[in-house]
Amino acid sequence: MARIDYSDPSKASDRTREILDKNRNANIFRMMAHSPSYFEQYCRLGGAIRHKGELDPIVRELAITRTGILCEAPYEIIAHKRIGKNVGVTDAQNEALENWQAADCFDETQRAALAFTDEIVKLKKPTDATFKAIAARLTPAALVELQLSIGFYIMTSKFLETFEIDLQPVTEVVG
Repeated sequence: MARIDYSDPSKASDRTREILDKNRNANIFRMMAHSPSYFEQYCRLGGAIRHKGELDPIVRELAITRTGILCEAPYEIIAHKRIGKNVGVTDAQNEALENWQAADCFDETQRAALAFTDEIVKLKKPTDATFKAIAARLTPAALVELQLSIGFYIMTSKFLETFEIDLQPVTEVVG
């Protein structure tokens, strides 16, 4: 059960209700809608991360799901395993993300991105070796997008856990 009540969409502005409707009134968004201006900007950046830019969507979703795993955010893990599957992440890859280092279902770019993800979440910053390994495989734009995706989903995972956002059936929130 969430730590505070979800916002009431019937009391929201037209713009907030429009954004909630676009996002299937998912619990995370109903909680964020307590702050309409932050909610709108969060959704704008989230939309850019998921639908714009040049970062390979499989690499992005592997990194986002791994971030959820490291941040111990089940809502995030479940949602992004499903989203990842929709962009080409295999079932084997989703299953292996918990212990990706021992798996053989990731290519070298994916492995470099997962190492980068692990170090961003766990360390102050990635080591030089890890940074160089991913920088050699991505354009500067894709590298920036990967780092911002990881950072955004650290924030999202912490938001989910701070407010103890309730899980919903995936069919309600992911099409």
